[in-house]
Amino acid sequence: MSQGRRIASVDALRGLAVAAMLLVNNPGDWGAVYAPLQHAAWHGCTPTDLIFPFFLFIVGVSAALALGPRVEVGSSLGPLQAQVVTRGLRIVALGLALHALAWWLLDRPEFRVMGVLQRIGVCFIAVGFAALRLRTRGQLALLAVLLLGYGGLLMGSATLDKPGSLGQRVDTAVLGRFAYEWDAKTGIAFDPEGLLSTLGALATTLWGLVCGELLRRRRLRRLITLGLAAAVTGWVGSAWLPLNKQLWTPSFVLWTGGLAALALAGAHAWMDRGGHRPWGRAFGLNAIGAYAGAWLCTVLLAATGWMAPLYATVFGPVGAALGPRAQSLAFALVFVGAWALVVWALDRRGWYWKI
Repeated sequence: MSQGRRIASVDALRGLAVAAMLLVNNPGDWGAVYAPLQHAAWHGCTPTDLIFPFFLFIVGVSAALALGPRVEVGSSLGPLQAQVVTRGLRIVALGLALHALAWWLLDRPEFRVMGVLQRIGVCFIAVGFAALRLRTRGQLALLAVLLLGYGGLLMGSATLDKPGSLGQRVDTAVLGRFAYEWDAKTGIAFDPEGLLSTLGALATTLWGLVCGELLRRRRLRRLITLGLAAAVTGWVGSAWLPLNKQLWTPSFVLWTGGLAALALAGAHAWMDRGGHRPWGRAFGLNAIGAYAGAWLCTVLLAATGWMAPLYATVFGPVGAALGPRAQSLAFALVFVGAWALVVWALDRRGWYWKI
């Protein structure tokens, strides 16, 4: 399913989010990473914590651009719904396949069911149906229900600390040994892309749908106003429900969603209206392919045993001169640069991998 009218700033923001994912997911040494390139240990929000919410926000924006015009012209909803479900399930299946490959090649003890692509696929399906079945007021009502309902669940739980949190209890009961974190001795499990926190991720994607509709209708001032309001509300609300990516709290939804809306408004004004170069667009046009290809590359380097000697030999001089964190960052930057060349070459030839 493609957009009826591509907007360069949307492709660029999607691409920049993917490039940032590759940067933070592929350090040369996980033990030597600059603080802004790490996720918050629990409560809090670092620049790295903004990346996935920004991507899901753009998923919602893209859904508005792709589906909104078709609804307006009276296209049959049945085929469109089938396309949404098919594409979403393909993204989920790709995520499961990548996890299966890592589980097999790296000889991991357990298979992880949840993940980034799985969450993207689920959110895409849900927001696709919202775009097709609900008008803007209905979308806003659903967003309010998600934020207030999920916030109520969290505030009514015994603790917001990781041990004993509601998210951890749900993941333990449902995912068990198939979660990202699994303690065989205690039987406790937790997944940063777990089941309960998907409610917050859905809210982020739905917020992107609402903002995408504003962009489609060229209501830039309204987009800026709502972005500021959401960011301020999320920041103030963090006094009661802390910013937390792993729980994907409502305050986190509003804070990151507000910043994403402002970034979208700024990029639209700079790139689409101002005519400036849409940096990151090539990554954005092959977003899923770049993410999956980078994952595959990392797994193969680790499985073949080439990662450690490559890191030590090629990037060792950087570490000797500037320290281990600079060496790790140099590896990540070269990794992103290599994939930037790949997606640039694909774009030049008009080759785009669509799921």
